[in-house]
Amino acid sequence: MGLPLGLLRTARPRQWVKNSLVVAAPAAAGQLFTSRSMAQLAVVFALFTAAAAAVYLINDALDAEADRAHPTKCRRPVAAGQVPVPVAYATGAVLGVLAPTAAAFLCNPMTAALLTGYVVMQMAYCLRLKHVLVLDLLVVTAGFLMRAMIGGVALDITLSRWFLITTGFGALFMVAAKRYSEAVQLADSPHKGRTRALLGEYTTGYLRFVWQLAAGVAVLGYCLWALEHGGAPGSTPGDGGLLPWRELSMVAFIAGILRYAVFADRGTAGAPEDVVLRDRGLALIGLIWTAMYALAVADL
Repeated sequence: MGLPLGLLRTARPRQWVKNSLVVAAPAAAGQLFTSRSMAQLAVVFALFTAAAAAVYLINDALDAEADRAHPTKCRRPVAAGQVPVPVAYATGAVLGVLAPTAAAFLCNPMTAALLTGYVVMQMAYCLRLKHVLVLDLLVVTAGFLMRAMIGGVALDITLSRWFLITTGFGALFMVAAKRYSEAVQLADSPHKGRTRALLGEYTTGYLRFVWQLAAGVAVLGYCLWALEHGGAPGSTPGDGGLLPWRELSMVAFIAGILRYAVFADRGTAGAPEDVVLRDRGLALIGLIWTAMYALAVADL
């Protein structure tokens, strides 16, 4: 069971929470809780998880030597020798081809095209783009944005400009905060340049500027959605609700950004999934925001 377990660990099960973003666009449009939507989104989630696993496998195979010099990444199955490098390459290639192909049959051509674009872009990132200043941040951000878009694309939902702006800059905020945390934690490490080459070229001041700028734009985009009549894509909210839930949801959204920024500022946001899943305060804020957002979309 060593090899299968190693492959599963390389697929990063804890990272699968990121793929829950596939429900973002249908939820924003008020089209989440239908039998067709739930079934289609389950398929999209599985396909995106397979595509992401392909990227993780090939990335770990490429970075095996560098990961061995990292204080925590050295325990990854490929770096530790549990998964042979050729097996990681082969499994990643198979998943990278199968996921978009299955999307063409199980979803629609645009979903397959978006998934193909994700795989190609991430492979280019693994091979070259992660060594290019700024572009490395944008590619990872685009990966999150594609996750948020693909559910809407699969269900033929029109994506609003505010949805794309808020999601895109929210993702950039988390990506830059992750890089900032890595830079802070490895600032005095002799292996800094070997574990992630660009960390030696970015300054912590620059990365702090990026995550602060991205947080500001994400908040601005969300507030413009909340204050604009009919801001949710695909919905037609009116003014007859019990309370102005759209406007009130701004408080919870900003609180969530501020709470996450605490960890970013401390340099402990290097694993976003850990921050999201383990912090009770952030979880509570998320639940409150979700409830308000649902009431806003439903216009109750």
